[in-house]
Amino acid sequence: MLNFFEKTGAYALYYVNEAGRMGIFLLNSIMSVVKPPYKIYPIIRQTYIIGTLSIFVILFTGVFTGMVLGLQGYHTLNKFGAEGLLGSAVALSLIRELGPVLAALMVTGRAGSAICAEIGVMRNSEQIDALECMAIDPHKYIMAPKFVAGIISMPLLTAIFDVTGILGGYMVGVGMLGANRGTYFASMYKDVEFNDIYMGLIKSLCFGILIIWICSSKGYFVHLSRGGGFGAEGVSRVTTNAVVLSSVSILLFDFFLTSVLL
Repeated sequence: MLNFFEKTGAYALYYVNEAGRMGIFLLNSIMSVVKPPYKIYPIIRQTYIIGTLSIFVILFTGVFTGMVLGLQGYHTLNKFGAEGLLGSAVALSLIRELGPVLAALMVTGRAGSAICAEIGVMRNSEQIDALECMAIDPHKYIMAPKFVAGIISMPLLTAIFDVTGILGGYMVGVGMLGANRGTYFASMYKDVEFNDIYMGLIKSLCFGILIIWICSSKGYFVHLSRGGGFGAEGVSRVTTNAVVLSSVSILLFDFFLTSVLL
């Protein structure tokens, strides 16, 4: 019984310490973003890595998500004789919910894992320690460009996801199933409001910060993580944990933001 309480207390202390480390890490990263000097090239480079290189997977996922929504939505609305609402149903589903969430999950799998592995390798190879020895702030040098790039990239990727998803729903609903072309866009124009776009924008911004924060901090503290440690195995394990935690956090924050913004 004492051994059980000892292990429970050890787990509790570890996760409290980890939450504190990640909170301090986020504060230091935000301060490094607003603290001069400001360098544009690292931000452009990270925007290319996080945003531009994710466009293909965003386009592919967006098109097929929209096609599925168009197919399912048409057959569901057809039962009630409301095929004219297909455009608004597809657009609202993507703009308010599926677009930000699925785009964030795709970016987590493609870019978040790479960020965590990159910083984890830098920690294990003592590159971060070398920066500190040269009086270079690792948060300013490494994390700040990633945070700015995440804030810039996620809303743009979400917008691309939404547009391609709407076009995918159009291809299936209008091109394959014979829904009216004018009604598809007219219902969308009528029912989609600025608040819907605003909700998707806020979600995408929050998810961008969340992805960079969790993946960067997991890699930065790879040597302190339970089951992590030095070496390739430790980096791979921490990277897996970062992707899982980011994905779960996106879903949790999605519910929280939806309950606040509705």
